[in-house]
Amino acid sequence: MQDDLLRIPCVIMRGGTSKGPFFLASDLPADPTERDALLVEIMGSGHPLQIDGIGGGNTLSSKVAIVGPATRADADVDYLFAQVKVDTALVDTAPNCGNMLSAVAPFAISAGLVAARDGETRVKVHNVNTGKIIEARIHTPRGEVRYQGDATIDGVPGDAAPVFLAFHDAVGAKTGRLLPTNAVMETIQGRSATLIDGATSAVILLAEEFGLAGSETARSLEANDDFARQLESIRREAGLRMGFGDVANSVLPKPILIGAPAKGGDLAIRYFTPLTCHTSLATTGAVTVAMAATVAGTVVNRALNNWSAPAELTFEHPTGRMTVRVENQASGNVPVVYVMRTCRRLFEGSALVRRKA
Repeated sequence: MQDDLLRIPCVIMRGGTSKGPFFLASDLPADPTERDALLVEIMGSGHPLQIDGIGGGNTLSSKVAIVGPATRADADVDYLFAQVKVDTALVDTAPNCGNMLSAVAPFAISAGLVAARDGETRVKVHNVNTGKIIEARIHTPRGEVRYQGDATIDGVPGDAAPVFLAFHDAVGAKTGRLLPTNAVMETIQGRSATLIDGATSAVILLAEEFGLAGSETARSLEANDDFARQLESIRREAGLRMGFGDVANSVLPKPILIGAPAKGGDLAIRYFTPLTCHTSLATTGAVTVAMAATVAGTVVNRALNNWSAPAELTFEHPTGRMTVRVENQASGNVPVVYVMRTCRRLFEGSALVRRKA
């Protein structure tokens, strides 16, 4: 063993349409500043290719999951999500990531944090970023995690075993309120907008008000410099209105563009992370749009002609479609949103980092 390197156990997993290293919380520094500095080095941030780390040079593959024993009585495990910036040496733990979330329960079982049942195991995941509980349901024949199956999701090649996620309380991830400004719709720089805090914090906008259809490719939207400047300016104003202050270095709120469907779905969605257009659709973004659909007067509800639950919604994204199921709960007035994802264990080993003086 080389004494100038530290070895930190990790598992690289694909969760939904994202991927990144999964760590046990006990293997990382408890101090957030030290932890984040370590994650920046592990991922190789500060370089567009993350050439000196294990990051993939893209926001969707520069994500980290930190998993540990539950700190709440109503949960089985804790999950802290870290969005590690690519070009800059920054880590953002404000948002949740529902795609990475789909791999948390399988990782926790394999790490011995949760005992698997024969057939199916339900794991209540406490997302530390938002303080919310999400229930994951996974296949565990003979008490072992199963990754192979016939479920498919657009944006990921091949098939795998399904992971079902239930968002029972997707309200107020960061502000404690679904509508942080108490307005179902408002105007920002001449554009109609709904500022919403569901599974993630977002500003939802109409593609047509930018002269767009909402079904453009991710690459074409990123190449449209004028549109990108307008979108970022609106996002920053939305952040101020939602009480986040200056969000120049934060990924929240996420801009979401909606338009008329082109391929038989209910809505076309383009989700930004926040400066890059997602090649598919974030799970938390889909859940948040679904929550907006249930509120009369929002830009989503109007676009869907006063849609109401219980029902399914199919969202068209750059590489296909995502369907969510929205149902009314037996008690309370917050609907529950169900999403199906898949995941896969890709690598087991250690992240190597340089020892610091």
